[in-house]
Amino acid sequence: MTGETDRREAAEHLALTLVGAGMQRMAARVLAAFLFTDEDSLTAGDLSAQLGASAGSVSGAIKMVVQMGLVERAPAPGSRREHYRMRDRAWTTLYGRQHAPIDDILAAVARGVETVEPGPARERLAYMRDFYEFLLGEVPALIERFDRRRGGSRP
Repeated sequence: MTGETDRREAAEHLALTLVGAGMQRMAARVLAAFLFTDEDSLTAGDLSAQLGASAGSVSGAIKMVVQMGLVERAPAPGSRREHYRMRDRAWTTLYGRQHAPIDDILAAVARGVETVEPGPARERLAYMRDFYEFLLGEVPALIERFDRRRGGSRP
């Protein structure tokens, strides 16, 4: 196997692992392509050719990873095509953005605690509420500790 073949296989393995964790297949393949590239930016056409996928499926996948906050549009003076790149600190951005679903869960659980009489059900709901409140409170400090550990370097 050549180095390039190994690299492609590693990218596909990561993509399949992300699919197993719940990410849509093409979005996972596009994300893996961005992670494994040494280029400053990629176009939808670059990705389509590299992945052997239709322009439409690549376009939808790019939109998804952009919405997730992992990929952003990149400046490309003189080019008529949209260029994209991985965002700096993409993973801490993604992790920090995942509060909305937890906020929704927390609100629903808090309502449950308010509506249920004291007893086992209320204790379970209160435990769940307390757990999610704890997680939300720890996220900023966790990200700050990670950044300090990395020495503030950008990926």
